[in-house]
Amino acid sequence: MATKGNENNQKYGSQVIYPELSYVIAGIAFEVHKELGCYAREKQYGDSMAKKFLEKNLPFEREMRIAETGNVLDFIIDGKIALELKSSRFITKEHYRQIQNYLQQSGLKLGLLINFRQKFLKPLRVVRIDN
Repeated sequence: MATKGNENNQKYGSQVIYPELSYVIAGIAFEVHKELGCYAREKQYGDSMAKKFLEKNLPFEREMRIAETGNVLDFIIDGKIALELKSSRFITKEHYRQIQNYLQQSGLKLGLLINFRQKFLKPLRVVRIDN
């Protein structure tokens, strides 16, 4: 009899990190994008995401300070995934570098970078690079 963990590995492959949780977060982001459109402020998206996380009983921490670096991460979801929200015209290398730094400082393995300004939402998965 296969366990749930084995089923997940067979379905998604052993290399995908937190596939179900990522899917739930992305679904919530799509709901928020549909409600607010692509021209709201980053804080409005964050407030709406937090409300949806509460509705779905998804544990999260918001605006978390990372160690003594002074960096503030938008969300940590279920103690597993770093979530960084953007409302900018383009995602740049600096945005990737920022979330990669957050992942390394926090010790989390996976981050999601979501830019709500785009007409079609495309959550980006960022995996921590171990030095």
